[in-house]
Amino acid sequence: MFFLGALQLLLVMLPWAAEMLARLTGQALPWSWPPGWWHALLAIDGVFPFFVFGFLLTAMPRWQGYGDLPAGVFVRPWSVLVAGWALIYASALLPVLRLPGMALVFAGWAWLLVMLAPIAFRAGNGRLHAVPAWLATVAGLAGWGAWMGFAATGEGVWARVAIEVGVWGFLLPVFFTVSHRMIPFFSSAVLDDYTAFRPPWALFMMLGAAVGHGALTLLGEAPLTWLVDLPAAGLAVFLTVRWGLVRSFEVPLLAMLHLGFMWLGLALALFGVQSLAAWQGSAVLGLAPLHALGIGMFTVIALGMVSRVTLGHSGQALRADAMTWRLCWAVQAVAVLRILAELWASAQAMLLVLAAVGWLVVFGFWARRYMPVYLRPRADGRPG
Repeated sequence: MFFLGALQLLLVMLPWAAEMLARLTGQALPWSWPPGWWHALLAIDGVFPFFVFGFLLTAMPRWQGYGDLPAGVFVRPWSVLVAGWALIYASALLPVLRLPGMALVFAGWAWLLVMLAPIAFRAGNGRLHAVPAWLATVAGLAGWGAWMGFAATGEGVWARVAIEVGVWGFLLPVFFTVSHRMIPFFSSAVLDDYTAFRPPWALFMMLGAAVGHGALTLLGEAPLTWLVDLPAAGLAVFLTVRWGLVRSFEVPLLAMLHLGFMWLGLALALFGVQSLAAWQGSAVLGLAPLHALGIGMFTVIALGMVSRVTLGHSGQALRADAMTWRLCWAVQAVAVLRILAELWASAQAMLLVLAAVGWLVVFGFWARRYMPVYLRPRADGRPG
């Protein structure tokens, strides 16, 4: 799962980088779908599900005291996902392949949900995080179904539903649930005199805010999302401080997770400001809040978590090397460039190119560092 996710980090951005370069030079590329919708589909559902499932298939059984799953059980659904995405990319040349490819991805995703269901709902303390994570992946499958509706009908309403459900029903709940579980846990393991702080009320409040934002937007009430965005931003800032962002810099691999989580408070604050402005009849910030969330939080946390899990499960020391640490800051620079593109209209075209190319450079170096690890035996000689 992680190998394919790492590959997707590059594949999903190549079409968008090409589109941004074409716009900068005044050219037009022959898209069979509107490029903005294509970019949204790839950014939301092209990368993160592979990392989410790769993580949950490993971590959720441990949360629930279930024991490790046999490695072979992953292979068939993974193969279905691979086949589905191969057809989706091929559909750029043969559009008739798009729906079959999406149907295969839907089937592979559903297969993984069925595998995880008995683990998620098993009695035990782990259900506090396992059940919300599983339900969020169900919402993600529903969002993917909406993308299929768009592919079948061409009606933009399906794409808008897919984006809102994908971000607010799937990705934010998953990333917050995993952060709530793992950031205090990892911090307590490496920082002296650290007490893990994981109140259930914080988890439920943020999940409610995420669902509330998505629901209000889908109901056409985006000017009212500040009612949930701003309290949620306050909670995110509180947890950023309470979980020890400053202290986390003692251990760079841990700090990567804290830095990613820091972006949540900023992103929700931007969403709140945008909503308040809309409530007063003004349109501000454009897609800046969405990219603060998507690149700032989701991508930085994914970078940190996947790097950590890859090192641990390949028998290497849990230590971020200099390159990984620099790439963590570089992807945040990409987030800043993408946000600036929404705020600096006269330089937008160039900033969009720089952000897209910057992403490819960052994850090109990251893939070069970590993808070979998935193809080698563990460094410590243990199975795997």
